[in-house]
Amino acid sequence: MKKIGCMFCILASFVYAKEVNIGVVLPLTGSVAAYGQDVFKGIELANKLDSKLSNGDSVKIITIDTKGDKLETSNGVSRLISQDNVLGVIGEAVTPNTIQAISITEDKKIPLIAPVASGDKLLEKKKYASRVCFKDSFQGDKFALYATKDLGLKSAVIIVDQSNVYSLGLARAFEESFTKNGGKILKKLTINSGDKDFKAIVSQLKSINADFVYMPIYHPEAALIARQARQIGFDKLFAAGDGVNNQTFIELGGNAVNGVIFTDSFDFNNPSTKRGADFLAAYEKEKGNRELPAFSAMGADAYYVMFNAMNACVDNLTSECINEKIHQTKDFEGVGGVINIDESGNATRSVVIKEIKDQKQSYKAVINP
Repeated sequence: MKKIGCMFCILASFVYAKEVNIGVVLPLTGSVAAYGQDVFKGIELANKLDSKLSNGDSVKIITIDTKGDKLETSNGVSRLISQDNVLGVIGEAVTPNTIQAISITEDKKIPLIAPVASGDKLLEKKKYASRVCFKDSFQGDKFALYATKDLGLKSAVIIVDQSNVYSLGLARAFEESFTKNGGKILKKLTINSGDKDFKAIVSQLKSINADFVYMPIYHPEAALIARQARQIGFDKLFAAGDGVNNQTFIELGGNAVNGVIFTDSFDFNNPSTKRGADFLAAYEKEKGNRELPAFSAMGADAYYVMFNAMNACVDNLTSECINEKIHQTKDFEGVGGVINIDESGNATRSVVIKEIKDQKQSYKAVINP
């Protein structure tokens, strides 16, 4: 009788299983679509592989294309909460739009996980927001240390996008750490998102003659700067942050971006967890290659952290419970590595150093927290 009763309980739980919604807000079209598309690949595959909670409920993702626009982001998040009754939100990709999304989710007390928005102040005084990526201060500091100690570089020019909070924050962190470790910033040059003519910038690079150029900017502008600099014979090292970690940067830059060194969060040739290895195998089976973009790994990590928190709340599946469990994430083995999230919502994880060789990303080193 006990066995029959237990079987009845299991069957009953699945009979009454329901569909629960997670919202996804990303730029799938527009100027920064490369970021959103990479993140979405990871979320989509993770949901395909793991969509059933332990109580039998199915997790459905409802996706909004923000087109990289702040108003589209706000409207999309509001719609997901009011019409689709999502229990949590994953997104956005870039820091300014993620700030916009958080302003809505915070007010509605819905947990949001940012996959790749790394601005230091993103989560200040926020209760319902978290992220699975590192902060810009960590990324900038670790690369500056690597540049001085491992590469022996002593002088740099920084190219900063004065209209971009990601660029400003990462440039500041790099400069502080680079100078503290004995490096010298010879010049800071400014650009704006959307600029295409960098003749004045690259001509200055040639005359300043620093050991290398650090570009904490997004991939469209970084690729054009590299192309235009190489066209006039500038042959010094270019370095960047994770804003150039996608295939579009390589396609836009061509041979000019060979040799670029940058910071990233994941390398498909070096998965550090079993989940990462298993996910890569599933990705290879679906796509025909193992070249999982780092932002796809981060998208998958955001989904799995949310999914793990939902599983911990199956007896009380509310946004409040899910948010609490997200902020208690400890030693969680994600696709991109081991993740810890503190009470403020900030994540601790390793930085990967890569170089572009022969139009492909190549692993150089890993720097642990």
